[in-house]
Amino acid sequence: MATKSSSFFSDSWNVIKTTLKQYAAQLIFLVFIFTALSLMSPVFLKANNLINVSRQISCNLYIGCALTMVFTQGGIDLSTSSIMALSGMIASLMSLAGLPFWLCAITALTACMFVGSITGTILSNTGLPPFIVTSSMRSILRGMVYVITSAASIRLTNKSFLAFGGGSLGFLPYPVIYMTVIIILTYIVMARTKLGRHMYAMGGNMKAALFAGINVKRVRVFVYIVSGFCSGLAGLVYTSRNCSMQPALGEAMELDAIAAVVLGGTSMGGGRGGVLGTVIGAFIIGFINNGLNLLGLDSFYQYIAKGIIILLAVYLDDIRTRKLLAGGAR
Repeated sequence: MATKSSSFFSDSWNVIKTTLKQYAAQLIFLVFIFTALSLMSPVFLKANNLINVSRQISCNLYIGCALTMVFTQGGIDLSTSSIMALSGMIASLMSLAGLPFWLCAITALTACMFVGSITGTILSNTGLPPFIVTSSMRSILRGMVYVITSAASIRLTNKSFLAFGGGSLGFLPYPVIYMTVIIILTYIVMARTKLGRHMYAMGGNMKAALFAGINVKRVRVFVYIVSGFCSGLAGLVYTSRNCSMQPALGEAMELDAIAAVVLGGTSMGGGRGGVLGTVIGAFIIGFINNGLNLLGLDSFYQYIAKGIIILLAVYLDDIRTRKLLAGGAR
């Protein structure tokens, strides 16, 4: 019994050490931002504010977790914001018709997963670049939302729908609980399953993955279905929190998620990364946005800050990739 216990603690400590080493730069940056904002604003460290930051980044992390999988297997998904709008529209229209929220939510999420499966199937059976396919899907879905809603907002009255994204369990908002569950599930899939190993193999070398007998089509369809589900969930939460569905819901939100993923160390070229880094990246962006608001700076500065962060993250990813390639060449 003692041997098993010591082995467990030893394995856990090794995982912690590996994690700290892998995400050292991101953690140092996070601590720096956290410390600076704590000193600059007396409100920042208050529990309500930190919970509010967690609530604000929840939708970003739903999508970020999915994009971590998508990037790791060598793809990209630019349709997430439009899938959010599709989800919010379907659920809102069904709710307006008097249907129970659980049915609205299931239908909306199923439709979003179906969209993800279409994207994954197209990419698996053609040579089209993911950037083109997902960008086209983003345009198609956004156009559908504007056409069906006539570019008009839909106000929510269903109490269950409003509570889905606006309620809480004790001091924890429901969106934060959903976020925690998604992070844990993503970590388990990517770090502890054969499917996760297949994602890394595909992103590292697609030809080698094919020769190894990996069903790359099945893996690709799976990750885009997950992306559709997580984007749909973000759409439901966002619609619920706003108390209405806006046709422009989620526009450009995929950029925040991409920033969190890349800042967290996941390579846009595939084969390298992890959800823990995405979590750190999302909190860095969330703290920066929150800090700018607390300091009374114009919200437009957030766009500048996120643009710089994305550029810096991609630049650092390029440096890491070059070093790895140089090490492999030797």
